[in-house]
Amino acid sequence: MRLGVLDIGSNTVHLLLVDAFPGARPTAFASYKQQLSLVRYLDPRGAVTDEGRQALLSFVDEAVDFARRHRAEDLLAFCTSALREALNGPDIIRQVEQLSGVKLQELTGEEESAMTFFAARRWFGWGVRDLMVLDIGGGSFEVAIGRNEFPDLAVSMPLGAARLTKDFLPGDPPKEALVGRLREYIAGVIEEPLRQFADQVEPDLVVATSKTFRTLARMSGAASEADGPFLVRTLTLKDVRKWAEKLVSLSFDERAHLDGVSPIRAPQLLAGAVAAEMVMEKLEVKEVRICPWALREGLLMHRFDRLLRDHDVIDDEYPGVGDVDALKENLHLVPPAR
Repeated sequence: MRLGVLDIGSNTVHLLLVDAFPGARPTAFASYKQQLSLVRYLDPRGAVTDEGRQALLSFVDEAVDFARRHRAEDLLAFCTSALREALNGPDIIRQVEQLSGVKLQELTGEEESAMTFFAARRWFGWGVRDLMVLDIGGGSFEVAIGRNEFPDLAVSMPLGAARLTKDFLPGDPPKEALVGRLREYIAGVIEEPLRQFADQVEPDLVVATSKTFRTLARMSGAASEADGPFLVRTLTLKDVRKWAEKLVSLSFDERAHLDGVSPIRAPQLLAGAVAAEMVMEKLEVKEVRICPWALREGLLMHRFDRLLRDHDVIDDEYPGVGDVDALKENLHLVPPAR
């Protein structure tokens, strides 16, 4: 069946359509996305501006039409930290549902972390016993560890690359003193959440997801994403530390000319590198393996598992799955045979 996931993130808004069949690896069919950074649309009070609201509503309308035209049979939609924490986030979520029929599920930071871990576990399988997953988003930084499909411990910290850039690193490039303030802030934020990992077993493998980690790996010599998902890509703490230092003196334009760096991601790359460096140091992680699957894939696979188990009965009472009943008319969903 063709499943869709609509991801209202802090950096991008993205609809991914995947073809999934029992016993087969999910295969991406099509995607539709925009570089709509909700963090940049926050006013001083922490509310999404009218411009940001209208941009989001337009995208959701276009995404629903895209899903319909490509015959999506099931669609789930979720939002992460930028909209979840915005002052007017609940109002925007209600408006999205009223105008488009899309009910956005608000994921907590811990749910984001758990579902990203689930995706990484599915990718690397049971050949890895104890797995740790690091994930930098636009608004938050998640860390999880565990031995099963879902983590034993999952934490979320307000250390997303876009958030940190907006709050601490104005200027192109920012002054070194501001980077020092950023480091002081990160050190204070990570102390308590990461202390919990001291009681966990040492992981057999540490993996990293997200565009920030993938970009840093590419800048450090890893293969391009165009070469496919099955090549082994790694990133060392040594390389992260090198880039966290080097990026301080580079303008946004100079960063955008580095391997794998897009112009829209260039401004926030320094903050992401500093956060990655400090979290890896605190956890004593020397190297991470890049995982091509992350939150969206985790939610899709969890959804598909549930649909199979329940014999096509949709149940939205579990993390990350929204109510799609309101979309049936727009998507022309065919009810399952009984």
